[in-house]
Amino acid sequence: MTRVAAIDCGTNTIRLLVADLVRTGQAVTLSDVTRSGRIVRLGVGVDRTGYLDQAALERTLEATADFARVVGELGAERVRFIATSATRDARNREDFTAGVRRVLGVEPEVVSGQEEAELAYLGSLVGADPAPAGSARLVVDLGGGSTELVLGRRRPEALHSMQTGSVRITERYLAEGVTPQAEAAARADVRARIQEAVGDVDLGATGALVGLAGTITTVTAHALGLDAFDAGAIAAARLDVEAVLASCDALVHSTPAQREAMGFLAPGRRDVIAAGALVWSEVVARVVADTARTDHPVTVVSTSVHDILDGIALSQI
Repeated sequence: MTRVAAIDCGTNTIRLLVADLVRTGQAVTLSDVTRSGRIVRLGVGVDRTGYLDQAALERTLEATADFARVVGELGAERVRFIATSATRDARNREDFTAGVRRVLGVEPEVVSGQEEAELAYLGSLVGADPAPAGSARLVVDLGGGSTELVLGRRRPEALHSMQTGSVRITERYLAEGVTPQAEAAARADVRARIQEAVGDVDLGATGALVGLAGTITTVTAHALGLDAFDAGAIAAARLDVEAVLASCDALVHSTPAQREAMGFLAPGRRDVIAAGALVWSEVVARVVADTARTDHPVTVVSTSVHDILDGIALSQI
């Protein structure tokens, strides 16, 4: 058994997983010791300025220091810290990575969109149902600054990292609310990013559609009518496409008071969920359209509560 720690630092959240890994032949079993996260909004303003904000840096390094104490107390033998979209885009990323080295004592890795996608796919396989015979699983990791599309069976076969996500689209188009004009501009932007992606990823080859990360788990919680976030219920859900798109639409057009009343919606996600749901709706709609012409049309959407964080842990054995 090997005890590992994985830290995923994205545009909106930073998360920690300490897990025990056991290898039996070619199979690896992952057992959680602890899993936690904090919304720090590291990527605030990066799309506009190209720099990590000083207050955001301080929030994120404070969370990292807290995680470092947990990692030490739980005796993790290996630690891997992965930074993704916001840090990739920032010209002052060295200020952040130097801070991580200081408080955590490990070298942080600023990974490419391709490696981010591969780790997300690896994590999504934890407890996953198989795709229909002869077809592939499309894994969609929808983050704050980027959205990864990965198509494969037991390994990634095609992937693309789109420069779109809940924080990026909020800051570009929806910071003042969802007006018809702002929504139309946001959707046009997302559709253009998806069109770029289909040059690398054949969405029509999708046999099973699986969504990952906070925006998508929130949409699923809404579709299930949950009063509070319930990872078990979300992981077990198999939702009709119509239900997913209806919940996306409801979240895109929700009022601040409605979002505040949603017990499953983390307070730090309230101001970006409209943009995240918009991105997810566009991806789902495009997959449905592209598979409608095949003998395996996608009509159901699954959600995984296992994602890049699990992939980072599994990569350490």
